[in-house]
Amino acid sequence: MFHPVSFFIGLRYSRSRNRSGFVSFITFFSIIGILLGVAALITVVSVMNGFEGELKKRILGIVPHVVLSNNNKPLNDWRDVQQQLVQLPHVERVTPIIENEALVLSNSTLQPVLLQGVFPDLEKQNLVNLSMLNGDFLLLEKTPYSVVIGQALARKLNVVVGDKLRLVLPNKMTFTPMGRIPTQRTFTVAGLFNVGSQVDDSVVYVHARDAAKLLRKKLDEISQLRLYLDDAFQAKDVVKNIPLSLTDFNFITWNESQGTLFSAVKMEKNMMWLMLSLIIAVAAFNIVSALVMVVIDKQGEIAILQTFGMDRFGIVKIFISQGIINGVWGVALGTLAGLLVTFNLNSILSGLGVSVLGAGYASQDLPIDLQAYHVVIIACSALFMSFLATLYPAFRASNTQPAEVLRNE
Repeated sequence: MFHPVSFFIGLRYSRSRNRSGFVSFITFFSIIGILLGVAALITVVSVMNGFEGELKKRILGIVPHVVLSNNNKPLNDWRDVQQQLVQLPHVERVTPIIENEALVLSNSTLQPVLLQGVFPDLEKQNLVNLSMLNGDFLLLEKTPYSVVIGQALARKLNVVVGDKLRLVLPNKMTFTPMGRIPTQRTFTVAGLFNVGSQVDDSVVYVHARDAAKLLRKKLDEISQLRLYLDDAFQAKDVVKNIPLSLTDFNFITWNESQGTLFSAVKMEKNMMWLMLSLIIAVAAFNIVSALVMVVIDKQGEIAILQTFGMDRFGIVKIFISQGIINGVWGVALGTLAGLLVTFNLNSILSGLGVSVLGAGYASQDLPIDLQAYHVVIIACSALFMSFLATLYPAFRASNTQPAEVLRNE
């Protein structure tokens, strides 16, 4: 805690109007630099948090958190395995799936896709089912040989709900009088979804019953079981707690399939922290220049204070107080500006006519996730940098020799 006298003198120095214009100029711009750095860091980190949250929602909402397979063999007893897995901590649901590569043909074009055969009644909480634009995911149960596709894929194929598509399995052959041809079947488009991720134009959903017929499998010959957890980041712990009876199966977590993507996002976020923190550091250390000039300008007053009995530590506290006050002004105004900009960022960009996401996105609103502890960390870090910037000038002031200074007064 600062001694009241030292703090009072430091406050007077920081508010003094008799300083040279150049010192005031440096002090002003050091405060402005801290303000802009803190405001920019709060805004950018909030947007990065928003994008990270959207990525988790769109990717981890679609990608299963854990996938169980049987070394490319069918899971004939999947219902018993499913019951065991549902009992594990953090496991919300376990859904079976039949998966195979396929080609989808319309009257105008052809696209490679991943065919997924599902049980619609078990997929009610699937993000695809919750993101339907037209039609109904549950129609897969009611209408034989129906298919649900993404809106992006529908645009490429130039089809709408009710149109016919042909699904071709290039790795499954059928013998005919004309020779071997790929297995294929006509399907009716039962619904369109829009998740906003890669599945929109690369995955098609059919009923597991229809997928099994197309692949000439039994309905119980499931390819995989997919585990969805209440917290995706518990996937590794769930795999560690797998019962011994299931250890012969292969378990793949989302960290193995999508971990690289999230690591890249985390690294980018950390680099943004570093670059904007350097802006604050540069601004904070402008305080050094201003305080050194104040020390030179106040040599006589420092000497007089020492002759009145103020010790070296008291002198140090005076200049630390002055630098911290400037830092507090910059951090306080920067935090306020950062919060105002963050809460109104989309309105500001809309008013300026700025399209950050580009013309390919229907909505131009940036995802924003302002977290209080990030604001506290930024503010405290900026104040700490301001404190560090005061140490050298304060130490230099404390080394003033009263006799040498007052000899020439």
